[in-house]
Parts: sequence; structure tokens; C-alpha cells
Amino acid sequence: MKPVKIPQRIDDPPHLLLWRADELAPLLLGLVFGVLLGQVLVCTFLGFVVTHVYKRFRDHRPDGYLLHGLYWLGFYISRAPSLRNPFVRSYLP
Repeated sequence: MKPVKIPQRIDDPPHLLLWRADELAPLLLGLVFGVLLGQVLVCTFLGFVVTHVYKRFRDHRPDGYLLHGLYWLGFYISRAPSLRNPFVRSYLP
């Protein structure tokens, strides 16, 4: 059994029992879509697979890597006035 890291700082992500919220989201979404589509077992299994792939992706990269990639591709939406357009790759003086 692997040890579970319990958050000790205020900026750690929220946990539900032993799992982080971002790990539970694909699993719960798979369960909800499975109930709606009538394929609970299949969609829950897909949620487990997506969660496993996401955990392996997240553990080998620095914090905020996925959000940075979403911003770079233009999918990250923010209301901050200082967030620049991600499609402008160079600025001229």
C-alpha cells in the first residue's frame, strides 16, 4: 500500500477522503454520464482509466503544467485584465 500525502499547507488542492478533487472529477463524471446513458460500468471504467492517466501525467510534471498548456492552446479563460492573448507569440516595442 502506497502512503497518501495529506496536505499541510493552505494552497494544497482540496481532498475528499484520500483523493484529490482533480482526481475524482473524471471518475464522478464517468459515473454521472454512465447513469444518463445507461452504461454505468463502461463509463465508470473509462473514468478510472482517465484518472490513472491523469495521475501519471501530473506526477511527472511541475504544478500548473496542464493549465499552462491550456492557456498556450487558447482554451484557458480568465477574467483577469492582465492575462494576455495566448495567440500573440511575440510583442514589438
